[in-house]
Amino acid sequence: MELKGKSVLIVGTGISGISAAQLASGAGGAHVILFDGSEALQPDDIRQKLPAELEAEIYTGTLPEEAAARAALVIVSPGVPVDTAFMDGFRDRGVPIWGEIELAYHYAKGRLIAITGTNGKTTTTALTGQIMKDYGKETFVVGNIGIPYTSIACETTEHSVTVAEISSFQLETIHDFTPDVSAILNITPDHLNRHHTMENYAAVKESIARNQKAGSRCVLNYEDAYTRAVGERTRAEPFYFSSARKLEQGVYLQDGDIYLADGSAPVKVVCFRETKLPGIHNAENMMAAIALTYCMGVPPEQIARTARAFRAVEHRIEYVTSKKGVVYYNDSKGTNPDAAIRGIRAMDRPTVLIGGGYDKGSAYDEWIESFDGKVTWLVLLGQTGDAIAACARAHGFTNIVMAGSLEEAVRICAEKARPGDAVLLSPACASWGMFPNYEVRGNLFKELVNKLED
Repeated sequence: MELKGKSVLIVGTGISGISAAQLASGAGGAHVILFDGSEALQPDDIRQKLPAELEAEIYTGTLPEEAAARAALVIVSPGVPVDTAFMDGFRDRGVPIWGEIELAYHYAKGRLIAITGTNGKTTTTALTGQIMKDYGKETFVVGNIGIPYTSIACETTEHSVTVAEISSFQLETIHDFTPDVSAILNITPDHLNRHHTMENYAAVKESIARNQKAGSRCVLNYEDAYTRAVGERTRAEPFYFSSARKLEQGVYLQDGDIYLADGSAPVKVVCFRETKLPGIHNAENMMAAIALTYCMGVPPEQIARTARAFRAVEHRIEYVTSKKGVVYYNDSKGTNPDAAIRGIRAMDRPTVLIGGGYDKGSAYDEWIESFDGKVTWLVLLGQTGDAIAACARAHGFTNIVMAGSLEEAVRICAEKARPGDAVLLSPACASWGMFPNYEVRGNLFKELVNKLED
């Protein structure tokens, strides 16, 4: 779509919205209209985020009808729902609604790896990006990992590789977006307050491969029923990974070693125990990264070198420190029950667990059942505290303490934990309401833990 001289409405003025505005105005030559529905914001608050050369109309609270009528294209930030009467007004007039990654895709060059899934996206994206960098490729790592795709789109070249972590919110607004290689790591209940049903959520995740053609590859988890079914429908060639069985074609874990098979004798890539990532979920993340980079032409021996050296992503079962014989782990990125289950499974000792936060409409039964004698105390905080406590008691778990803040939760954990135990922040809930994001929550946890007496 040619943007020069047209009015482009950017909805949402966070980091992705501002970055989209810069690309639409700079490279696209569009007239930018910035809008944020927050009544608490003033236009001057937003203008301060913009570079001096970017001229834009800015509205907060309510968008004037006259400004909305001029929009030839709407770019919506991931946090803005698209199933509202406000958005329907543009659809009814035939105005395209894109997301930030769709806009970036139209300006970016080179090859594209796109990764989605309920859990493991960030670790897989970071490892995939590192393998490509170590292989000598000019590599950009973008997307839901914290760097807007639009911020680097004009820096890409015909020889560069972009590795993008893509959330379900971002996938709602793709049209032409087509990765060279895609991955769907797993699909478990999450964000149902936004997508309403599992069927909707799974369909959005699957859309990452919608535009891929025959000859391209889609990396899928064979042990996930949803992703295995995607392999039966996608036009791309499915390339599976498995933590439970040997595959004739794909990447699999056997006796602690990761193997690659692609129509010939299996090749041992790496001994997982020799890597720096804990837990079976990280074995799956590593297998996905191995599959993605192999599909991009990286030799197994090069993949192995990077895999052995790679360290866990911050906030994902991240070792913090040991105090009085108690080991503390920060899993603030465990923002849904399935991710939090993986955090518990990675623990190899009695564990005092901090949970609770913003209510995304999740069910907590499987998370509680995964305690399986390993969790000794559950310290709860946030909006979901009471609901989680009721669920835990229904499953016979009664060692529950309610905390009014993360500071109080850490203090309680330090009192309850015994030498040889672990304390794990793995909330099974989003951070919103108490914190701007999971990073802020995780950083505060680390700060509080490091202040504990030795």
